[in-house]
Amino acid sequence: MKGIVLAGGTGSRLYPLTRALSKQLLPVYDKPMIYYPLSVLMLGGIKDILVISSPDHLEQFRRLLGDGSRLGLNIDYAAQQRPGGIAEAFLIGADFIGQDQVSLVLGDNIFHGMGFSHLLRSHTRDVDGCVLFGYAVTDPERYGVGEVDASGKLLSVEEKPTAPRSNLAITGLYLYDNDVIEVARGIRSSARGELEITDVNRAYLAEGRARLVDLGRGFTWLDAGTHDSLMHAGQYVQVLEKRQGVRIACLEEIAFRMGLIDADDCYLRGVELAGSGYGEYLMSIAAEAAVRSPGCAYS
Repeated sequence: MKGIVLAGGTGSRLYPLTRALSKQLLPVYDKPMIYYPLSVLMLGGIKDILVISSPDHLEQFRRLLGDGSRLGLNIDYAAQQRPGGIAEAFLIGADFIGQDQVSLVLGDNIFHGMGFSHLLRSHTRDVDGCVLFGYAVTDPERYGVGEVDASGKLLSVEEKPTAPRSNLAITGLYLYDNDVIEVARGIRSSARGELEITDVNRAYLAEGRARLVDLGRGFTWLDAGTHDSLMHAGQYVQVLEKRQGVRIACLEEIAFRMGLIDADDCYLRGVELAGSGYGEYLMSIAAEAAVRSPGCAYS
C-alpha cells in the first residue's frame, strides 16, 4: 500500500501564522505538525509516501524530510497548484499510486490511542473498496458524518449536515483500493471547483464497498487547523509526553521500533539534534538498546 499526506491549502484559518509557512510545518508542542500524519502511515506499515503541498512550500518539506531514507522510507513530493479538494490528491498522485492500494491522511490530523498500529495494519492488509474511520464528536454538523446500523454497516455519508444522523465524524484518514483513481476522475467538481472526498466515499457506498471503523472510546483524534485546536493539540501532546515519558509521533523511534533503522542510526539522529529534548530522547532509546544488545558502535 502507498501512502499520501495531503499538506496543501492556504491555511487561512491560521493567518497570520501561515502567511509565510505551511500550516503542516507549524509546531504541535515539540515537533512539526506533519510528523503526526506521517507517523500514522508508518504505524500502518507504509514505507512509500507522497507528500502533496503547494509549490511554495514543497522545498520546506524537502529540507525537513529529504527522501525519507534516514527513516527507512521512500518519500516523494508533488505540487497541488491550488486548493482543489481532498480527492484531487488521487489525481495528482496517480502515477505514484500505480497499481497499488492507497492510504490518504490529512496533514493537520492527529491520531493517538492504544493499539492504533494493530488496528491500522488489520485494515491495510487487503482493502476492497474504501475504509473510513469514525470518531464520536459533540458537534457532528462541522464534519462529514457517517451513519451506521446496529451491526456497524455504513448506511450513509453526509457532508456537514444541518441535522446529522449520527455523531460519528469521518476523520482525515482514508484507505482505498486502486479503483479510487478512476472514481476520483469520475466525480464532478463542487461549486468551489474542488473534488470532494465525500463524493468519492458516496460512490463506493453506492456500490456497497464502503466500511466505517469506529475508533471508539479511549482514542484521540484532533484537527489542528485553527488557532484554538492547534493550541489544544500541543497541550494534549505536552501532557501525555511529560506524564508518560514517551514521545508521540517520534518518527525516528517508530522507524527504530519497526526495524527500518537500527540503534546506531537512531543514536546518530539524536546526535544531530543534540541540545534538544527530542535529540536526547533518541539517544536514550538507542542507549537502552545497547544495554539490551551490546555491540552498538557507540556503546
